[in-house]
Amino acid sequence: MSFTDATIARLPSPIRPYFERHHELIKFAIVGATTFVIDSAVFYTLKLTVLEPKPVTAKIIAGIVAVIASYILNREWSFRDRGGRERHHEALLFFAFSGVGVLLSMAPLWFSSYVLHLRVPEVSLTTENIADFVSAYILGNLLQMAFRFWAFRRWVFPDEFGRNPDKAFESTFTAGGLAEAMEEVHEHPHHVSNVTPLQRARRRQRLPEDRLSDSSPPSVSKTS
Repeated sequence: MSFTDATIARLPSPIRPYFERHHELIKFAIVGATTFVIDSAVFYTLKLTVLEPKPVTAKIIAGIVAVIASYILNREWSFRDRGGRERHHEALLFFAFSGVGVLLSMAPLWFSSYVLHLRVPEVSLTTENIADFVSAYILGNLLQMAFRFWAFRRWVFPDEFGRNPDKAFESTFTAGGLAEAMEEVHEHPHHVSNVTPLQRARRRQRLPEDRLSDSSPPSVSKTS
């Protein structure tokens, strides 16, 4: 059993079927949690050692390391069958949408602070801290995650089988060829009585090659 399957098996039963149908989403969430740990570990390691007087610099370095790790993990694991773009275009779009995601993650905190005015002295310090945590770390991260997942699938890694043509052929065969063959069996049962639907579908897949290889000229009958 893969790590993803093991993770899905531990989810509550009401939501488990949804994640079983959306492996990319659960992989994306795991990558997000992993990069959060990487970000925090690098930040506190630098802040407590060589960059103790420069916490902002430590945070910038930690963020860069986390984004690079996110790109590698998402490309090689979460969306490993997706692609379709040149590597430098793919990376540029990834980092651009990641930046937009960071801005979106700040929106709930901005709304909480400047629209709802959940700041001292309007509210207590405890209320302010709870509001900041909920808006920044819960709502902000959920909003950023939803946007990045949509943007990565739609723009960064657009082709479902961009890096795995074998799976593309398999998907076309199973979803299209076999269904077409079954339809033909129902429509013309007397023509395919001795041919199984699977054999019929396979013949359809080989049909373009057969037409290309058949280059012999048609025979012409001569009459005296």
